[in-house]
Amino acid sequence: MKLLPILFAMIIFSNSDAQNYTKTELSNKEIITKAFEKWHNGDGNFFDLLNDDMQWEITGSTPYSKTYTSKQQFLDEVIIPLNKKLKVKIKPTVRNIFADNDMVIALWDGEATALDDKPYRSSYSWYMKMKNGKITHVIAFLDGIEFTDIMKRTHTN
Repeated sequence: MKLLPILFAMIIFSNSDAQNYTKTELSNKEIITKAFEKWHNGDGNFFDLLNDDMQWEITGSTPYSKTYTSKQQFLDEVIIPLNKKLKVKIKPTVRNIFADNDMVIALWDGEATALDDKPYRSSYSWYMKMKNGKITHVIAFLDGIEFTDIMKRTHTN
């Protein structure tokens, strides 16, 4: 009788750790996982997955916190200016990727070297809505202090 509660707890916890993904969830998770792997290896551009009319929301209260209403606007106002501040581009290290319906969540750490030779390190959590293999909407959480610092402290010509 004493083993029954232990056995019950083992069943509950073993089932809660298992994720039963649908075909769409598996496909979306695989697309994002492969894109991060390519990015990590310096082979490919993660942002090619963005739909042209996507929305990218940066949360928080930084000067960059807002909703960008197209891929081009997001690239022009955030990604291109950020990359111009870096001597060594951001290399992502994924902690985990989850999928739920059409949403893929990536928790990852990025590391780069700025033009002033100081490191740029930030942790990110991106909630990416997918449709037909493309990202249509992102809610991005990041270290706003670190991001604002890199954008303000390094100057480009």
